[in-house]
Amino acid sequence: MSLESAVVRDTAAAALTAGVALALLRFWEELAKRGVFEQVLNRKLVHISVGMVFLLFWPLFSSGSYAPFFAALAPGINIIRMLLIGLGIMRDESVVKSMSRHGNYRELLKGPLYYACTITLATAIFWRTSPLAIAAICNLCAGDGVADIVGRQFGKEKLPYNPSKSYAGSLAMFLAGFISSIGYMHYYHSFGFVEESWFMALGFSLVSLATAFVESLPISSELDDNLTVPLTSLLVGGLVF
Repeated sequence: MSLESAVVRDTAAAALTAGVALALLRFWEELAKRGVFEQVLNRKLVHISVGMVFLLFWPLFSSGSYAPFFAALAPGINIIRMLLIGLGIMRDESVVKSMSRHGNYRELLKGPLYYACTITLATAIFWRTSPLAIAAICNLCAGDGVADIVGRQFGKEKLPYNPSKSYAGSLAMFLAGFISSIGYMHYYHSFGFVEESWFMALGFSLVSLATAFVESLPISSELDDNLTVPLTSLLVGGLVF
C-alpha cells in the first residue's frame, strides 16, 4: 500500500472510530439524562462499552508506523473534552451525569481523565501487536467495570482487608479482564497482529489476577482504580510478556 493510500485509509478509519465513539457516548449520556439506569450503573456501562468497542476498530487501520497515532485521536479528543469540562471551561451536564460518581464536574479530572489517558497511551505506544495494550484496556474497561456491577449486586461477602470490596466483585473482575483479553487475543490473531499461544493466555491470567488484587486494596479507592489498574497491567504485563 502506498503512503498516500495508507494516509487516506487511516484518516477514514480514525473518522469512523471517532464517530462511533462519540455516538456511543451520546447514547449513554442521553440515557443518563432520561434516568433510564441508576447513575452508578450508567457510568459503569460507559466504562465497559467505550473501550471494548474501540478495540474492535483497530484492524481498520493500516500497517503504517503512524497508524496508532491516527487511532489514538478518538480517545485523545476525549482527554481534551474531560479537561475542558473538568476545569469548568465548558459545560455539559449530560457528560457529568454519565461519567461522574456524585454529579460533580471536577470528578472528570480524575477517573474519566485517567481512563481516556490509559486508552490513548496504550493505543499510541503499544498498539495492536502488543499484549500489553490488550491487557491494559481489557482489565481497565471490562474487568473494573464488571467488578463494580457484580460487586454491588452480589457482593455480600466482603474482603477481610477491605470491607468496601467483595469476593464476588474481585472474582468478576478477574474473569471479565481475563476472558476479554483472551477474546481480543483471538480477534487480533485472526488478522495476523499477534501470535495466539498458551503462554500469552497464561500471561493474561497473571495480569488479570494482579489487577483484581490491586483493585481490591484500599489504596485503589484512595488513588483511583482507573489509575492503579492500568499501571498494574503494564508493570505485571511487562514482566510476563
